[in-house]
Amino acid sequence: MGTSPTSRRPSPWSTASRPSPPVAGRAGRPRRRPDALLGDKGYDSNPNRRELRRRVILPVISRRGEPDIHHLGTLRYVIEQTFALLHQFKRLAVCWERRLDLHNALVSLGCAIICWRRLKKRTQ
Repeated sequence: MGTSPTSRRPSPWSTASRPSPPVAGRAGRPRRRPDALLGDKGYDSNPNRRELRRRVILPVISRRGEPDIHHLGTLRYVIEQTFALLHQFKRLAVCWERRLDLHNALVSLGCAIICWRRLKKRTQ
């Protein structure tokens, strides 16, 4: 999934022709796709599920009108916490940047500051 300086909701399945970036893992040839993709009820649609299955990716998506998948929230907590920490920086919460390179630089800077603060906390 890429970033863009617009306010529309990104869809990880909208770019079917673009190759996936390498996935971190064991030494050797890098994997080009994840085994499974976690999603909430907002991504529950048959076209999304078909696209993931076409790419041989297991869709782990809660269905609308049914109880949530057990422990999906604890797996997604890391991602949600990261977004919450990045939104502490006003320029990332309210996207003013028109140029993608500046937006990506600010996201990288925000991530570096968050990591630095966590490391500083552990050493004290």
